[in-house]
Amino acid sequence: MAQRLDYTKLSAAQFKKFFEFSNTLTDTSLDPATKDLVFLRVSQMNGCAFCVDMHVKEAKIHGERELRLHHVAIWRESSLFNDKERAALEWAETLTKLPEHGVSDELYGRVRDILSEKEITDLSFVVVAINGWNRLSIGFRAVPGSLDSIYGLDKSGLS
Repeated sequence: MAQRLDYTKLSAAQFKKFFEFSNTLTDTSLDPATKDLVFLRVSQMNGCAFCVDMHVKEAKIHGERELRLHHVAIWRESSLFNDKERAALEWAETLTKLPEHGVSDELYGRVRDILSEKEITDLSFVVVAINGWNRLSIGFRAVPGSLDSIYGLDKSGLS
C-alpha cells in the first residue's frame, strides 16, 4: 500500500481554516449527544474508518451509552432514539447521500416540525463538516486510532 500525502502540511492554510470551521461547531444549538450520533452515522455511511473510530471514542467520553452507539447503524428500527435525534439522523443521511431530485418537501416538513430553524441550519453545517473530514480521511488513508493521544481519545477506555 503506497503512503499517502500529508494534506495537513501540503495544504496547511486550507487545513487550518477547515479545522477552525469545524471548531465553531462545538457551540451550536444541537444537543451534543445528537451531534455525536450524526458524526458517527455519516462516517459509517461514508465508510470512514478513522472517523468512525474517533466518533465512537468521543461519544463514549461524552457519556454516550454503548448500546446506542451500536444502534446508530439501525436507528430507524431502534427504540433508543428520541424524535429530535431521529430527525437529525434522517436529515444527515439525506444530505450525505443527496437524492437525485434534492431534498423532498415531505422530509423537510417532517424535520422542520421537530427541529428549530437554527437546529436545522446548525445540523446542516455539522453534516458538511463531517462529510469533508470523511473525504479527506478516506482519500489520504488516515489510520484509525493514530491521533488518539493528540485528541485525548485515549480517555475513552477503548483501544
